[in-house]
This record gives sequence, structure tokens and C-alpha cells, in this order.
Amino acid sequence: MIDLFPVAGPLLRRLDPETAHGLTVSALKTGLVPASRAAADPALACRVWGLDFANPVGLAAGFDKNAEVPDAMLAQGFGYVEVGSVTPRPQPGNPRPRVFRLPEQRAMINRYGFNNDGLDVVAARLEGRSGRPGLVGANVGKNKETADAAADYAIGIRRLARLADYLVINVSSPNTPGLRMLQGRGPLAELLDRSLAARAESAAAGKVPPLLLKIAPDLTDEDKGDIAEVALASGIDGLIVSNTTVSRPPGLPPAIAAETGGLSGAPLMAASTAVLADMYRLTGGRLPLVGCGGIESGRDAYAKIRAGASLVQLYTALVYRGPRLVGEINRDLAALSRADGFPSLKDAVGADHRRASPVSPAA
Repeated sequence: MIDLFPVAGPLLRRLDPETAHGLTVSALKTGLVPASRAAADPALACRVWGLDFANPVGLAAGFDKNAEVPDAMLAQGFGYVEVGSVTPRPQPGNPRPRVFRLPEQRAMINRYGFNNDGLDVVAARLEGRSGRPGLVGANVGKNKETADAAADYAIGIRRLARLADYLVINVSSPNTPGLRMLQGRGPLAELLDRSLAARAESAAAGKVPPLLLKIAPDLTDEDKGDIAEVALASGIDGLIVSNTTVSRPPGLPPAIAAETGGLSGAPLMAASTAVLADMYRLTGGRLPLVGCGGIESGRDAYAKIRAGASLVQLYTALVYRGPRLVGEINRDLAALSRADGFPSLKDAVGADHRRASPVSPAA
């Protein structure tokens, strides 16, 4: 495989980040980005929610908001791809500029605001890939002006339930006013009840996909406890931990740190992994977790798996490392789990907790 990123990457980083991203998606659509030829390691195969993943490394929502290139990204070696966030009606998002690189920190700040082509367009694109191999999830959100948030999530779930391998309720983006308030105990319980009812309507079509909740890293201990209790009581299928953070760790360039929006990339790794470990403990390992935030190496991904993640996701690191990173992470994951004596990677899920208490991994 010819790796074009050493040449293309520096050129793209000379451009505005959003323009560079648009060009990357265009190149993927036209087949200019070569597919990975790395063979899947059988030790990385895992079964979660009744779905068979060739490897646990997924593409996080935000890269392919409009379901334009899920198959091209699967071809880069990802075990699964998540499209979205998509809202019922198209919306432009926040004014530009709305995304900022922090290359020395290997991080980014964005305040996109759920810019997307809308549910009709995304659904049509997912319908167009019907029958193709590879797992593709869909992340749903609410339109900025919608007062009844749960109604928007229900619309997205009903429309995409038969088209996606799993669905994600995104209540953790910091870029839609009031969205994170839906993580509170009362609003969250109502949202999950209505979302699960919407999903149940898809049973007539013969497909009831897993329904996940994506949460923020900026949570108090009380918040985390409430989310764990509500999630377990509701019957949803899993949590994605976590979205971007509104915190600004020391050492960021002051001018960029002052920009509003969510911080992603390497500075998020420790905080998001700590929340992940807390959620594994609070749910007793009974709810599959997806570790997201700050992954830029196999060691990072392995740390999240040992902390309780059954699967992991990344996005920001691709900006700085390119698509070959996916293969590197998978190779390192296999090597690290074998070095720790695990027959397969799934045996490492939650291993850090088992040293202290007998918590069984989620099935």
C-alpha cells in the first residue's frame, strides 16, 4: 500500500481545518485514498450486542457527518464506522471559523454545532449501501431550535433503525445550547424512555439495533452516578465515553484556548479514560462501553480497554497521523494483550478493575 499521508498531510494542514477536512472527504469519495491491506488479527475479533467486529477500533462520529464515506473509511482498517451527528432537518451549524488546530498538543477545538445535510439525505445514503459488508452506526442529535428534544431523537431513531447497525443518542456535544442538560437524571430518563419506544417501532421491520448514549467527560460524581442508574434502569445497550471537553488543560496556546467549543485529542485522554473507568465501576461491568477521547496509539486504546471499554473510537489523531494509524493501533493492541497473557483482546476488558474487585466484563 502506498502511504500518501506523509505528502498530503502537511499540505492539508496549510489549509483552514474545515477546508482540509472537506478535501479529505472528497478524496475518499473519488477513491484517491488507497485502502489498507493489513490482515485482521483473529485475536482482535469481538462480539458485542450480537454484532461481530473484526477489530474493536472504530471511527468516531464527526468525521463522516453525512454518511458520505463509511465504506472508504472501513477500507482504512476500522472495525466499524459511526456517521453523524445527524438532525431531522438540515442545519448549517455555527458560523465559521469553527474549528481550530493545536498541533503541538495534537488536539483540536471545534464548535461545529451539528452542521449536517439532514435526516433525509443521510438515510438515502445509508440505504444506498444496503448489503455491503462492514458495521456502520448512526449518531443522532436534535436541531438547535427544537424545544422538545426527545421528539427529534425519536424521529432520527425511527428513520435510521433499519439502516444502521447501531444507534447513538448524542446529548453531550457542548456546541448546541442546553444539550448537555439532557444528561440530568429526570430529562435523561424521559429521553431514554421515548427513544427506546421509538426504536421498538422498528421491530416490525425485523431489525432492532442496539441503542447507545454518548456522554460528556465534564461530569460530577453525582452526574456519573445518575447516568449509570438511569442507563441500567432504562435498558439501553451501552455508553460511549466520552465526547469533547469544555475544560482547557494548562499549556494550551492562550489565543486558541479562549475559543469556545469542545477540545479533543491527546489532552482528553486521561480525563475521558478516568470517566470511562468510573462508568464501568458504577454499572458493574453490565453495560458495554465504548472508549473515546484522546486515543493516538495502541497503548492508549489498550488503556481504555483495560479500564472497561469493549470497543474504542478515534478521530482527531487521524488529522496528525493519517489513516495508517488504524493499522498500527490494531497491531499494538494484539501485541499488548498477548504480552499480558490474554488469549484474545476481549479478555482484557476491565482488567484493571479485576485486580481490585471481581467485576465481570459486559457480554
